[in-house]
Parts: sequence; structure tokens; C-alpha cells
Amino acid sequence: MLDHLKIGNILFLDIETVPIYPAFEELPEKLRIFWEKKSAYLKKENETPRELYDRAGIYAEFGKIICICTGMVGIQDDKRVLKLKSFFAPEEKTLLLEFASLVNRLSQKKEIDLCAHNGKEFDFPYIARRMLINRVPLPALLDVAGRRP
Repeated sequence: MLDHLKIGNILFLDIETVPIYPAFEELPEKLRIFWEKKSAYLKKENETPRELYDRAGIYAEFGKIICICTGMVGIQDDKRVLKLKSFFAPEEKTLLLEFASLVNRLSQKKEIDLCAHNGKEFDFPYIARRMLINRVPLPALLDVAGRRP
């Protein structure tokens, strides 16, 4: 089924996310109101927005990316090798700019595909949303607005 893909043209990735603010009590009032509305859809029985806040990191509006790990398979001395690169920085915008630069650089050299566990549902949209929030230009590979799956 995936015979058309070349292993050396796949950028494997995974992201790690956390809530933007470490604790519910630290949320600014406006963001707290938005979280209370969002958490109303998430709660089961008597859970409070405060109790649900540990899940905030999986929602791009309330979370941030703290690390993007990437890997590509290459050839060295006629053997396959795995090349890894992790993007992390004190400021999320910095790691997003560095990741975008890698994706753009690779895309200029060859046609690449992205691969992540649950990438279409989580990683790719989350990265794209956080780039938009941080005003980082979307690499063409992630700019899927209006495209069909």
C-alpha cells in the first residue's frame, strides 16, 4: 500500500505539549473564561475546570509545544542510518521557526512526506495552529487549507 513512498523522503516527527500556564490558578481571566467553556464539553459528571486543566496541553488554544523531535532515514557507507534532530527552546516561537526552516529546506531538495503517530489528527494541526498563533509562516507542507485529505 505504501510502496510509492521512499523511506529516505519521510520526515518522522513527534511533538510534546504542555499547558501554556502551569496551573489553572495562573490563567489570565479571559483565558480562564475560555477554558471554563471548553472544559464544559470535556467533563464527566462533577469534574471542575480546575480538575480538567491537566488536559489543557492537548488543545492548541491552551497549550504550547515544548519539543519537536524529528528523524529521517539516510544512507551512510551503504548502510541505512537514522538521523535525529530535536527542536526545543525557552520560547515556543524559536523552536517553531527552526522546525519550519528544516521542513522548508528539505522540501526544496526533494519531495518529502510527513509521518507521525496520529499526525493528521493531532501533531500536524497542532503545529500549524501554534505557528499561526506565533505568527510563524506555515511551510507549504503544512499549509493544507482547502486541500482534500
